[in-house]
This record gives sequence, C-alpha cells and structure tokens, in this order.
Amino acid sequence: MSESLQTACPSSSSRRRWLGGAAGLCLLGGWQSPVWAEPRVLPGYAAWKDAAALEEHSHLALETRRSAMGSSVITPASQLFVRSHLPPPESRILSDRDAWLLQTAGLKQARDIRLGELRDLGLETVATVLQSAGNGRAFFPGKVNGVPWGVGAAGCVVWSGVPLRRVVSALGGLLPEARYITATGAEVLPEGIDPLNLVAERSVPLSALDDALLAWEMNGEPLPLAHGGPLRLIVPGYYAENQIKYIRRLAFTEQESAARMMARDYRLTPAGAEPGPDDAPLWEMDLKSWINSPAPGGRPLKPGLVRVLGVAFGGTRGVRQVEVSVDGGQRWGVAQFSGPDLGRFAWRQFVFETELRTGSHVLVCRVTDVEGREQPRLRTDNAGGFANNSWLDHAIKVQVG
Repeated sequence: MSESLQTACPSSSSRRRWLGGAAGLCLLGGWQSPVWAEPRVLPGYAAWKDAAALEEHSHLALETRRSAMGSSVITPASQLFVRSHLPPPESRILSDRDAWLLQTAGLKQARDIRLGELRDLGLETVATVLQSAGNGRAFFPGKVNGVPWGVGAAGCVVWSGVPLRRVVSALGGLLPEARYITATGAEVLPEGIDPLNLVAERSVPLSALDDALLAWEMNGEPLPLAHGGPLRLIVPGYYAENQIKYIRRLAFTEQESAARMMARDYRLTPAGAEPGPDDAPLWEMDLKSWINSPAPGGRPLKPGLVRVLGVAFGGTRGVRQVEVSVDGGQRWGVAQFSGPDLGRFAWRQFVFETELRTGSHVLVCRVTDVEGREQPRLRTDNAGGFANNSWLDHAIKVQVG
C-alpha cells in the first residue's frame, strides 16, 4: 500500500488540540516532555485522545509512549495505540449504532443482521491484549518497511459484545465447507484501484470461533470510531490485524481471503524473500514481555532500591512466571504480579524490586506461559519486521548515580 494512502491528511477542523499533561509523564518513568514550536494535535478521528501519551508516526499510526503505559492492567482508551490501513469511515456511522448492518455468508440461514438484533443474541465480556503484528519492529537491524513501532503498538482492553458462536447458532449453523472466518471492513476504497489490493479483509481459522466475539463496547463505553465502532470483530489472542474494524461482512469460507492484506501482507516471510500465500499467516500472538519503568532515556537513577515495572502475556495461553535480569540476562530473579488476573488473553503487570549500584545496567525480562514455553532470547528475522518477541531486543539500559 502506498505511503500516501496510509497518511491521508485530517481535516483542518481537527487541528485544535494542544499538547497537555506531559509533565505528568515524568512521574511514570522519567520521560521528559519535549518543547513544541506549535500546538500539537492529533488527527480528527482521534482528537479526543491524550496527545502527550501518544507518538504520531502518521495520521493512521499512533503509538502509546512506553513511559505512558502506567501501572494498571487496563489501557485507557485515550492512551491506546491506533493503526489503520485506510482512513476511517465518516463519523456519522455512529449516529444510529443499532442500525449498523452486518452482512453474513456461509451460514445455513445467512442474512443481513443489524447491530440492534445482535444485542439480543447474547453478551460476553473479555479482556485481551490488542497488539499489532509489527510491534517491536523498531528493534530489527537495518531498515524494515512499515511503521517503526517500539513497544507501544499494544494495550490491554476489555471488550463487550455477542459471542460469534451465538450468531452462528441463530443463523442456522455453518455450512459443511466452512474452514475460515473471513471479515471485511467498511472503509471507503479509492476509485480506480483493484479493491483486493486495499480492502481490510482477513481470514482466521475456524478454531477461533469459540472465543471470538462481535464487540460494540470497549472499556465500558460504546466503541469509538478510532477503534472500529460501531462494531468490530475481536479474536482473542490473535494479532490486531485480524480483528477487523467497522466489520461490514462476516463470512464463513472454504478458502482464505484473496485480498492482499491476507494473501501477501501480515505473513512471516523469510528475510529477503517476496511475500506470498505460502508463508505462515500472522494469526496467534507469541508470548512476550517488556519493561515500561524505568524508561530508557530518562534521568539517571539514584543508587539503591529500584522498582522495575512491566507487562507480560502469553498470546492464547495464560502466564505462569516473569523473570527480570539487571545484568543483561546473566542472572535472573522472579518478579511478582502486581495486578489482577483478567484471564488468559489479558496481560499481567509485574514488579521487581532490586538494589542498583552506581554505573550502567541492562534491564531485561522474560515470560514463561502455563505450558512451560519461554520467551526467546532472539527474534525470528523476517522480511516484514513482524512478531518480535525477543527479550534481548526489548532490553533497556539505565544509568545509576
């Protein structure tokens, strides 16, 4: 996709937001607020967010600053990252949420169904990590195409909506040939370009059906436009690219989508190779952890007690243990979980207290899931800079004294 399409300009009416609250971030991890020559604003669809907590890579890519992640399990909507591949639909689609029409296919009684009807089919709430497959791309050596995410293309979110299995049941069940769940977004496509090259459409295996839901609420509030409102597909434990915003069509298909976003993009392609449908799709997330505080680049720490804070998750599996090292991975100590366990799809906050002497220290962490899998030391190199869960890449260096 061309960079120009990824960075469509917001309307002039959106440029009215001042950078505020930056000083408060210093308390979260030592990040020093920059001095802006002009008022800093966010794109119109995200103008309600906390500009001080976000780094703007483009109008469609906003990253949560590492120092702004805080120490609570749930990521506030105002600080949650945004990644879109096309400009969002007009905000008027939220004026009558219950009228939103979802087209269905691959079901015995497939038909168009309105969001208002979906509300009557059931309700579940789930906390999940929402993470772009490119999170951690900035740590790949050399130049890798794509948004140079650090750790901030991720958050932990509470979603509410109807379980997908309830929708399937209400519409007569699956046709025998169904093997994939294929979702299509409602973004407006530019004219004169093959729709398959741009449409937001992904397929996930049918095995995701039991956990997936169609969400209309996020963190206890109606789903905002920036995050896919009025209706979004949520596939717990899967990368965010599979969780289609503004879902307009839900199909249960025999084959994966032929859209570029599925057939070529977001696949684990070997470095130097051309992506294609034979490469492994980026579906389930790998286990991962990183440190948020003390933040890299902050003021020198005082010698003595240092409290290390971070997050850890297991993708589709729960977390058993987090270890922290202050000498680059030579010796490890077990961290303590500092918040509630919101289920196997959510992340766990951890804290590790240690004494640090004057000098430089390399802080790293690694997570082990409930099945005994351990976060790897090294990344899997690939052409797209995807799925980086290397604990070594996520190390931070701090100065004491």
